[in-house]
Amino acid sequence: MNSPLALDPMRFTPKSSYAYEELIECGHGRLFGPGNARLPLPPMLMFDRITEISATGGAFDKGFLTAEFDIRPDLWFFACHFESDPVMPGCLGLDSLWQMLGFFLGWTGAPGSGRALGLAQLKFTGQILPETKRVDYRIDIKRVINRRLVLGVADGEVRADGERIYQASDLQVGLFENPNSIRA
Repeated sequence: MNSPLALDPMRFTPKSSYAYEELIECGHGRLFGPGNARLPLPPMLMFDRITEISATGGAFDKGFLTAEFDIRPDLWFFACHFESDPVMPGCLGLDSLWQMLGFFLGWTGAPGSGRALGLAQLKFTGQILPETKRVDYRIDIKRVINRRLVLGVADGEVRADGERIYQASDLQVGLFENPNSIRA
């Protein structure tokens, strides 16, 4: 049975923000349509809401996306990373930026399933601890190719309670008709 939030992929109308329930619909493949970009479902979904998304503006005037993640001390990763020294794994913060870029590509109407392809540089200057209240993410779109190849390139940052703690440059996500055929 389809959720009342499910959208007809043939009539998808981009919005400027998305609530948690809509992100879950994206994870189930009901936002952009079957075979198109999806977000991972919890616990791997690394943000609670998209606060703003636009095809214009941003650092390169090619669009941007901002999202937020409410931190609670009982989040799954604190119990195992690391025992008696809990910290959110840096790879999860990085993955959130790739998740956002894949969402952006789907939001533009580009077809295919998303896969992270790499990045040029990543710098960590802080960490996310159980006492952190909120993480803010931002990506600034540098380039979108939407031909036979669908590729997004963006710079991103992660802030913990307002302090920038990660910077990533040239994040890359591709959309593929058959992602199972991708070979290293």
